[in-house]
Amino acid sequence: MHIRRLMVLTILGLLSLAATADFRTTMEVHEVELVYLRLPGTESGTLTFSDCAKCDARTVRVTPATVYAVNGQYVSLADFRRAVAGITNRQFQIVDVFHDLEKDIVIRVEVKI
Repeated sequence: MHIRRLMVLTILGLLSLAATADFRTTMEVHEVELVYLRLPGTESGTLTFSDCAKCDARTVRVTPATVYAVNGQYVSLADFRRAVAGITNRQFQIVDVFHDLEKDIVIRVEVKI
């Protein structure tokens, strides 16, 4: 009986160690209104965005590996720019910006039109 109790307590102790592990956030996804987004001019430029009208703007690098998607389809930066240029109500159009915090780069930009 004591051995069984000791085994249960040991297992519970090991499980609690996993529960208290140090987790780090490595990526943030920002839902940005198109009106608060400035796309890069080149594949190795910067993307500037703000989470709201009163929020500070952030400028983050993009690389040739940054992925752009329109309605779930991967497109080039030029095609992405063309797709969002035609949107008239920019305040209500949400763009998802995936920011890799460890590398401090944008890895993906997505819009659903």
